[in-house]
Amino acid sequence: MFPRPALARRYTTTTVVLGLLATLTSGAWAEDRRPAAPHGHFETTRVADAAGAGTPLSGFAVQSTAKVSDSPTAVSSPGYPATGWHPAGPRSTVLAALLADGVYADPFRSTNQQSIRRADFDVPWWYRSDFTVEDTARRTFLDFSGVVSAADVYVNGRRTASATDVRGAYTRHELDITSLVRPGTNTVAFRVRPNDPNKDLTMGWLDWLQPPPDRNMGIVRDVLVRRSGPVTLHDTHVTTELAVPSLATADLTVKAQARNDTGTAVTAVVVGSIGGTEFRRTVSLGAHETRTVTFSPADTPGLHLDGPRVWWPAGMGGQPLYDLDLTATVAGTASDTAHETFGIRDVRAPLNSAGARQYRINGRALLVKGGGWSPDEFLRWDRAYAEDRLKYAVDLGLNTIRLEGHLEPDEFFDLADRHGVLTLPGWECCDKWEGDVNPDGSGQAWDDADHAVAKASMAAEAARLRDHPSVLSFLIGSDAAPDAAIEKGYLDALKAADWTAPVVPAASDASSPQLGRSGMKMTGPYDWVPPGYWYAKREGGATGFNSETSAGPSIPTLDTLRRMMTPAELDSLWKDPDAKQYHRSPSTTFGTLKIYDKALAGRYGAPTSLTDYVRKAQLAQYENVRAQFEAYGRNATDADRPATGVIHWMFNSGWTSLHWQLTDRYLDQNGAYFGAKKANEPLHVQYSYDNRSVVVVNNRPGGVQGLTARATLFNPDGTQKYDRTVTGMTVAGGGAHGSALTLPSPVSGLARTYLLRLVLTDAAGEEVSRNVYWLSTGSDTLDWNGTTWYYTPTTNYADLKGLASMAPAPVSATAVTTSSGGTSTTTVTLRRTGSGRTPALLTDVHLVDAQGRPVLPVRWSDNEVSLWPGESVTLTATSRTADLHGSAPNVRVSGWNTPERTVPAA
Repeated sequence: MFPRPALARRYTTTTVVLGLLATLTSGAWAEDRRPAAPHGHFETTRVADAAGAGTPLSGFAVQSTAKVSDSPTAVSSPGYPATGWHPAGPRSTVLAALLADGVYADPFRSTNQQSIRRADFDVPWWYRSDFTVEDTARRTFLDFSGVVSAADVYVNGRRTASATDVRGAYTRHELDITSLVRPGTNTVAFRVRPNDPNKDLTMGWLDWLQPPPDRNMGIVRDVLVRRSGPVTLHDTHVTTELAVPSLATADLTVKAQARNDTGTAVTAVVVGSIGGTEFRRTVSLGAHETRTVTFSPADTPGLHLDGPRVWWPAGMGGQPLYDLDLTATVAGTASDTAHETFGIRDVRAPLNSAGARQYRINGRALLVKGGGWSPDEFLRWDRAYAEDRLKYAVDLGLNTIRLEGHLEPDEFFDLADRHGVLTLPGWECCDKWEGDVNPDGSGQAWDDADHAVAKASMAAEAARLRDHPSVLSFLIGSDAAPDAAIEKGYLDALKAADWTAPVVPAASDASSPQLGRSGMKMTGPYDWVPPGYWYAKREGGATGFNSETSAGPSIPTLDTLRRMMTPAELDSLWKDPDAKQYHRSPSTTFGTLKIYDKALAGRYGAPTSLTDYVRKAQLAQYENVRAQFEAYGRNATDADRPATGVIHWMFNSGWTSLHWQLTDRYLDQNGAYFGAKKANEPLHVQYSYDNRSVVVVNNRPGGVQGLTARATLFNPDGTQKYDRTVTGMTVAGGGAHGSALTLPSPVSGLARTYLLRLVLTDAAGEEVSRNVYWLSTGSDTLDWNGTTWYYTPTTNYADLKGLASMAPAPVSATAVTTSSGGTSTTTVTLRRTGSGRTPALLTDVHLVDAQGRPVLPVRWSDNEVSLWPGESVTLTATSRTADLHGSAPNVRVSGWNTPERTVPAA
């Protein structure tokens, strides 16, 4: 996360082992959309008998041990009634199950979460599930991770593992339960211990949101029942070596561990295929012996690929994937199978001459543009919801998502692979994970058992993530780098897993003994700063790699605010900057909106109503997020201390929040969203707050010629005061930029508040980028000497109050919707109509249903646009037809100086 004051912020056959093994090779993390079961009646999972089958338990019955007096033997035996227990999905925290069962009111609204008793979760909770097996001749295993924080495990009345062994959210475990399984119904039960992120190597929330009262105790990944014959396959993976920079060839190496689970010697045949290439190996295994089986181009020529299909991030190329299938047979009968999907790409991340981490993918320099990812506060996995957010990331022109802890299930990385979104997973800051190395954190110091859990966690996550081409790096530290002992455990585990992506010691400017400097910076800000802040090559400004930073608050739309807060809370929101805002943060540092509100009033004028507060917030957020990404984009190719990466803190929030988000909990889009989308468009004309230059940034792979850039200055009433056009511009590709002109200062007759319109056209005269700024002749003044870890104070605000004088600007709208294959496309044409010279500033269009509720998610071609008299623009919105719930679509149009109106879009 970020620095803060100390108070602010081997497996065996019958016992468990801290999982130094591999990722699971089958099974899916399917979203649980089952209706709740009646109390005392819960679904039984039918386990497939086929060799290599991995069947996830379909769900659990859960109950507090404070309400269960029966023995573990009884609870974990088939036929136990579980009367009064609560149904839970296959991946569910305790509180997620109780919420789904209707025990509590919506915790995302108002302060409802405060009514949930934390003491109810200070005792262990039972998780119980039944499954049926028909063929007991096969071997049967329980494969699982995601236990928060620890658990005793029972099968059919027998304890098979203790909480001493099953510890940590990320450790992977395999239990051989063959001797316990019987034909018909079987029972598995977990007695899950309470979670404390300061004591357990699990997950915590720091100051992101109000932490859940159960602290996420539960089982948050699938528990699989795996079936196999005498020989099982483990640790299956593919390493790739791509020829860079030619990309002409690639060498693949396939590895898997074949393990004999019997007490006698066996001979197995391991057969594999990748595309049209097949390969096989005969393996002799002694009793209980494990051997690594390797296929490489040296013995399998087909694993040397000419013209490989190379994986690229979105916007740089395609996302082709390959499939590996392995089967182990004994005496001609299939014993086990494995499947892996992988991509071919090359990632390197050396330090540049300024000491900053500079990523390169497939030989090309990469400016990392990303956001910090948050899962749902209650760790509820919803595949469609995750995919919607990843599609938003691509829509915003981002290429990377950073996961600080809270490492999502397998499907998340599958989706990232398919959509071309790079990921930066790593351990989280300030709690137990940094207990030995971060004096400003709250985590307890480690003992020997913690070192073992940490190493096992690294081994399990490395094995799970290594084949995903979307994984750009792993950060083994966040605010602090690991010490020698911790680093060695991590690096030994990564090496054993054949990890090939770069490993970074910390997200901050820290060093570790073996890896050296991180090449990252974590200098903030995390609270409001003016747009010009981002252009300074100091603190959080656009130089080097800033692993987490933003101007803090991100006020949602009125639609979202009214869903998450009561009328009294909304009154306080706009009237009282000193009021503690429950939906901001539990931190005293970020408990109010005082810094933000002072700037909003100082620059735009004091709000006169909730609506006025929100509309001013959207202008402020649009200009600030746009400037953050524009500054890093402009400085990416500088010869002196270039910008190499920026992670907006954050991309989204795990609940209904007032800060750190580009999209809100309900996937509505505010000024922050469209400011980021504008800044990251493929070919982009932009203004520089530091030197008044107008530059064109080309994020397309190839160069472009014959561009025309036009800059025009207006007073708020629409009076033109300056106009200049530059033709014949050529800009190289890959993030290069070219300077078009520098705006003069002063400009005769220019008002204290004024507008800048930039228009970029291509060689054919087509408009390819339009960008509108609201500026002041009196700029924001920063007190750099007063910089803290979370912001730099502003001593004088830019005067944007002149925007209040803009006359109403009518905008007409026509819209039509077509639907096909479950997708609806709404085409909206806006036109600035009527007389007068005043432009319509930041005109927003929302797709809504017949009741005026936003249709979400939705992806717009552009939005929050500004139109001068006579100008028109056509926008498109793509949504799921089902999200209209049978209603006719409408579009709601509003803007800074445009009256709100709704028009049909059927």
